[in-house]
Amino acid sequence: MLHTASALRGLIAAPHHLAAQSGLAILREGGNAIEAMVAAAATIAVVYPHMNSLGGDGFWLIHEPGRPPVSIDGSGAAARQADAAQYRSKGFSGMPLHGPLAACTVAGTVSGWQSALEISASRWNGTLPLERLLEDAIQYARNGFPVASALHAMARRQRPVLEAVPGFRDFMLIGGSVPAEGAILRTPALATTLELLARNGLDDFYRGEVARRIAADLARCGSPLKAEDLARHRPVRRRPLATQVDGGISLFNAPPPTQGLTALMVLALVDRLNPTEAEGFDHIHSIVEATKVALKVRNAHVTDPLSMEVHPTTYLHDSVLDRLAEEIDRHRAAPWPARLGDGDTVYLCAADGEGRMVSFIQSVYHGFGSGVVLPETGILWHNRGAGFTLEQDHPNCLRPGRKPMHTLAPALAKFRDGRVMAFGTMGGDGQPQTQAALFTRYARFGQSLQQAVSAPRWVLGKSYGDSKPHDLKLENRFSPALYDALERAGHEIAVLGAYEDIMGHAAAVVRHPDGLLEGAADPRSNGVVAAF
Repeated sequence: MLHTASALRGLIAAPHHLAAQSGLAILREGGNAIEAMVAAAATIAVVYPHMNSLGGDGFWLIHEPGRPPVSIDGSGAAARQADAAQYRSKGFSGMPLHGPLAACTVAGTVSGWQSALEISASRWNGTLPLERLLEDAIQYARNGFPVASALHAMARRQRPVLEAVPGFRDFMLIGGSVPAEGAILRTPALATTLELLARNGLDDFYRGEVARRIAADLARCGSPLKAEDLARHRPVRRRPLATQVDGGISLFNAPPPTQGLTALMVLALVDRLNPTEAEGFDHIHSIVEATKVALKVRNAHVTDPLSMEVHPTTYLHDSVLDRLAEEIDRHRAAPWPARLGDGDTVYLCAADGEGRMVSFIQSVYHGFGSGVVLPETGILWHNRGAGFTLEQDHPNCLRPGRKPMHTLAPALAKFRDGRVMAFGTMGGDGQPQTQAALFTRYARFGQSLQQAVSAPRWVLGKSYGDSKPHDLKLENRFSPALYDALERAGHEIAVLGAYEDIMGHAAAVVRHPDGLLEGAADPRSNGVVAAF
């Protein structure tokens, strides 16, 4: 799939085709990019539950011509009754990945939808009612949807560890078995929850009937989250982090608690290393080594912005980036940076005919998050609390009311010629790497948008199943000489198949100054670009 989709009136890219179609329907009815994204986000929360849910977190970057971009932090904090000492007293040496004690942070994504819709109404004349925006999601939850290949594969992979987690078996299994690809899955309790939100408003998730049902379910399953934790939650609008590359292209990404800083640092460092050939040794080695540098900064400093001791813009100063780039060996692989992990997410992007664009990411963190499914509401709860550590002096130590470091990082770029690009991917620690691959292919090496997404990829550190967590994984579509050169430079490599899911599900949208919209979706996902 190398042909870039194009249109003039509206376009949305999503990793599931039903979500893209939900967004397109809103655009066709005169809705704007934010309204389309809420519709798509609701649908994909139903049909792709292994990667995102109403019980997860989300982050937005919103572009409007003539205004600076806006970032929305739709992430939740740890319960007031959750702290590191409590978990250590229960015998944990690290944060649990599954079960009720992993469901320890508020789910913020619905609040992010609400904040974005407030911008839509106040600045973009958004008029479509919430009932319409959630309509498709309600229908899929109530009447069923075909199980996608990625959902089937993740359910098979996670069943051994999640089957005993409260609610998971009833939610995901049909007749005690993982549903086959194409089987019809229904989630009627989730449909009822969405109907309540459509009728009562999204704030009901935190301070209304839905909140009361959520709190009761959480209490019954043994989560430390309480009704007061939900009631305290608010989304936060912040100024995005920004830097410039290639003589003036402005890059934006979400600020802490996300790893948006990591993604910007990687691109800024690669710009200084100046690779000259796409998919060549310099290109891949530069991104991998820049990633190691940026991840060390992330692991040392990035956490809840209210708890950070170093301002994130410190590492975007030219003098700091120049020094860090000089420390990168252009010919040898540096030692592996500690404390990396996995993550599963959905990334979507959209543009409308007025030039307004959205870069959006929504997640339950690991596959199916905590695995806890609340029976009365049908909501699968995330395990973003796994981003905490129990090490007392660590910047990401679990504390009541604190947010963990997030891997979620939606990106946006403004070009000197007037183009605007929204781009991103799922994939935990792979996100900054894939963003760098996609952006450099398009902006530096002149590849088409779809070619930049579809071309062979690599990932440092991510693991599924039996794969190693500390090697450099590459798809098998590169030149054999590249594998040899990387090994000679000291990279421990593993060659995987083509279009591997572990490489992430990327997407991108570009708006040109004349109004042309271009979009690309990842063949590694179940997604498409929908446009008109």
